[in-house]
Amino acid sequence: MSAPPAPGRNALPTTSHWGAYRVRPGAGPDGGLDIRPHPQDPSPSPLLRNIDGALRHPTRVRRPAVRRGWLEHGPGPTDRRGREPFVEIGWDEALDLTAAELARVRDTHGPAAVFGGSYGWASAGRFHHAQSQLHRFLGQFGGYTASRNSYSLGASLVLLPHLVGHDGAQAVLRAASSWPTITAHTELIVAFGGIPAKNVHVTPGGVTRHRTPGHLAALAAADTRVALISPLRADLPEGPVTDWYPIVPATDTALMLGLAHTLLTEGLHDRAFLDRYTTGFDTFARYLDGRADGTAKSADWAAGICGIDAFRIRELARRMAASRTLVTVTWSLQRIQHGEQPVWAGLALAALLGQIGLPGGGFGHGYGSMGDVGDHGPQVRLPYLPQGANPVSEFIPCARIADLLLRPGERYAYDGETRTYPDIRLVHWAGGNPFHHHQDLGRLRRAFGRPDTVIVHEPHWTATARHADIVLPTTTSLEREDIGGGRRDTHLIAMHRAVDPVGEARDDHAILAGLAGRLGFGARFTEGRTPRQWLEHLYGAWREELSADGAGVPAFEEFWTAGEYQLPGGDESFTLFEDFRRDPERHPLATPSGRIEIASDAVASLGLADCPGHPVWLEPDEWPGAPAAGRFPLLLIANQPATRLHSQFDVGALSMAAKVEGREAVELHPDDAAARAVRDGDLVRIFNDRGAVLAGAVLTEGVRPGVLRLPTGAWFDPVPQQDPNQPPLCAHGNPNTLTADIPTSRLTQGCTGQHALVQAEKYTGDPPPVTVRSPPPLRERAPHPDDRPETP
Repeated sequence: MSAPPAPGRNALPTTSHWGAYRVRPGAGPDGGLDIRPHPQDPSPSPLLRNIDGALRHPTRVRRPAVRRGWLEHGPGPTDRRGREPFVEIGWDEALDLTAAELARVRDTHGPAAVFGGSYGWASAGRFHHAQSQLHRFLGQFGGYTASRNSYSLGASLVLLPHLVGHDGAQAVLRAASSWPTITAHTELIVAFGGIPAKNVHVTPGGVTRHRTPGHLAALAAADTRVALISPLRADLPEGPVTDWYPIVPATDTALMLGLAHTLLTEGLHDRAFLDRYTTGFDTFARYLDGRADGTAKSADWAAGICGIDAFRIRELARRMAASRTLVTVTWSLQRIQHGEQPVWAGLALAALLGQIGLPGGGFGHGYGSMGDVGDHGPQVRLPYLPQGANPVSEFIPCARIADLLLRPGERYAYDGETRTYPDIRLVHWAGGNPFHHHQDLGRLRRAFGRPDTVIVHEPHWTATARHADIVLPTTTSLEREDIGGGRRDTHLIAMHRAVDPVGEARDDHAILAGLAGRLGFGARFTEGRTPRQWLEHLYGAWREELSADGAGVPAFEEFWTAGEYQLPGGDESFTLFEDFRRDPERHPLATPSGRIEIASDAVASLGLADCPGHPVWLEPDEWPGAPAAGRFPLLLIANQPATRLHSQFDVGALSMAAKVEGREAVELHPDDAAARAVRDGDLVRIFNDRGAVLAGAVLTEGVRPGVLRLPTGAWFDPVPQQDPNQPPLCAHGNPNTLTADIPTSRLTQGCTGQHALVQAEKYTGDPPPVTVRSPPPLRERAPHPDDRPETP
């Protein structure tokens, strides 16, 4: 690895999940980093402001550390994780202990007793991708229990293949109609969940040119009207001509059904399209008009559920039928109980309009949820580290980790299968922070107490690191070399090393190579290559693949010196399912019918009450119409933050500036605040039976009355308590203290962390301090009695 540059030299290229940028060490304020966005980026991400302050923050893990109880008493279940100090040790001892424990669990309980817990957001680099590194290591180690899908899209990833086939599902998520097509042809966008601009700066692997904000601005110039269906006005930026429908949270499916009923009963649906391109419409129509269950899903019926006037529902349905209309559903809507239903109903609603496959019309899923949805950058496979096969077939849907740890041997349903949770004895986590992503953090704490050992690779002392037994400090992307690029990115970026590692931090590859060497497969893991040689190898193989197609790709040294390579461009204008629309016989969908499945016999055959065979309205346990709302009358929306990616760099400048007196900000309507004598800036206690959080009040009329918005990502900071089973109080404002750890349905087992019923009150008295921005108690290793000098 090359040495970092001297202060003041030319800016070095690198990239992140929120965009490419240039960095000059020592040239920023107070001798820190000077961060500049890529010169071709028309809308740089504000998240760049978090980088400098987080790099050498006091929360960086500087040396390997072991929980004192594990060091003194050995492995085993315990409720002391997250509650005990750590002992700092040297790297050799840390790797020896870790390798020995991995071998013990594998040899005693089998490799399926090891859970390879890794989520893919740790770094934008293609080689130092923590999930790939860990899975490669554990596969060669003998295997591991894996996880599937994602918290972001757990329901959709399983559901969509039933509706439009596997390739069709990938097209919905990765090849949605492009923004230039939309701005050129769309007259009306009906945006369920909105198109929140705060999310479009983020794409896995990064994006060099953030073009979505410009496309959103272009909607106004194109005279495209947007129907914003959301309880949050900020779910669509200012600019486009907007009609706001402040819907009751969790009732989008009821509104979709009311719109579909209007189209059906007024003869505004496209019967010819439905007959040729879909199957199951008649079954769905019987449900809409009430023949199936005695209840017509009319606009009046929907109005009583979703809080939108029936006249407005009918008027919107008529406008949809008279316009080139795009129906889009954000990812957030499927992160609730029965989250499959708004996705399925949104697709069915678009099918009734008959515009799927036409430029500017049809269906979309995720506009505003990620920066690459609707983008028209090239779709080129990028360099990647081969993970190899996992000899163990066990897996879980990723949002079921607490069930996995707490319920070994229990059977559960998933996508038509009946599976069994294995008995996990060791969790090895590299990349990601489950104490951000997961729900009901009090339950997750109990779950993390059950394994014999928890091993975590982390740059910072997050809650995940604090709930580990062995913490191995890892570098950030500025402290190593890599190659970066994202889906539909225009550039491949040479990520130069800018600074020395903080403390004794090592990259994940070096850590795992050290473990592999101790476990007897070091040469197989590294293949005899240094990290720089791996970059050259991966780039070279990728270059040959592209050069075979006639692309003039530079050699590695030329690429590295230039700092980037602009990828071959692609078409700017394209429409989802246009080939299927043009000729469904030559381009059928990979469904049993070859068509869009408005009703699915395969799903219906499973007999799942929580996910029947066509779109239906199912009341979630937690919504404003539920019985539990009598005790907890406010609906909390725990959506993505605007000031960080998930929980990354929560200690950065942008994230900290948005907090209220150092705690996460909660938005609430002035009427709800007045009823509780809460003023702007007051400390608020938000609570339910699962726990409580403290947050700073921000009053706004941009939220529907009865709704709170508390974004995810504040580092979990539970106040110490005597009883580990007592519901936690998070002093910092992490909303997943309050969300329910239940699946979307037995079909998909997705995440339900978007909503929770809560109560709120003004907090009086002395609040507990926020402690998570300092390291946990750290101790030096006490000398062994045999090492003490003899008494003269």
